[in-house]
Amino acid sequence: MKAIFIPKYINQYLTNKNYSAPELAAVKNAYQFNLAKGNPEISIVMPAYNEEENIAPTLASLCNNITSRPVEIIVVNNNSTDKTEALVKACGVNCILETTQGITPARNAGLAQAKGKYILNADADTIYPKDWIEEMTKPLINDERVAITYGRFSFIPTGSTGRVSYYFYEMLADITRFYNNYKKTEAVNVYGFNSGFRREQGLEVGGFNHPQGTNEDGFLALKLTEKGFGKMFRVSKINAIVWTTDRRIQIDGGLCKAIAKRLKRVLNLK
Repeated sequence: MKAIFIPKYINQYLTNKNYSAPELAAVKNAYQFNLAKGNPEISIVMPAYNEEENIAPTLASLCNNITSRPVEIIVVNNNSTDKTEALVKACGVNCILETTQGITPARNAGLAQAKGKYILNADADTIYPKDWIEEMTKPLINDERVAITYGRFSFIPTGSTGRVSYYFYEMLADITRFYNNYKKTEAVNVYGFNSGFRREQGLEVGGFNHPQGTNEDGFLALKLTEKGFGKMFRVSKINAIVWTTDRRIQIDGGLCKAIAKRLKRVLNLK
């Protein structure tokens, strides 16, 4: 069962978005101690464009993950004009530049630079629970029949819409996901801020390149399964639920318009 309100262990990263130098140093230390323990087995790739308000808390949540596996984080600076890159470097995290604007070129750039066998996709406005890395990679490591993992998420309100309203919206979204699985394709349920796959297989299918009118994350899932690399696997454990800002909803024009858009998409209405 999802939480109606933001859990304390997630909220601790939301109370302070302006990290001081000592706090950034603490993130760097956590990264070195918890994740960067040798040649990376897992690479977390995160595109970022003008994310100075979100990037430090996001990196802090990732760097405080608990895992026995060596992990690298790669932030792809997609032409940011703010302090995004400086904050990433202060956290001790590798930051590369991709000058071609867009989420697809940014994710492909990170994929090309990654050293890990397994790739986890993350976003700079999302808070990740401490077990996220383990739970998202475990199915890939333990079962060769799994081609891609994807997880659950909840919204962090940034505007006038309250958390309770988003809770019921997420329940509706879960219903439509089940419908998609049986009537359409499970690939539409895969999101780039909460998914994982094997790097070699991702490169073999052309990375995140996708036709116009499709999304880079769902289309990658479709390519991996159609290539015969295995199935999609939904990580349903509560301790792996990520919390992401509601700006995707705001882009859609608010909650009511987002609901209407989702229902039209499910029912194939124009």
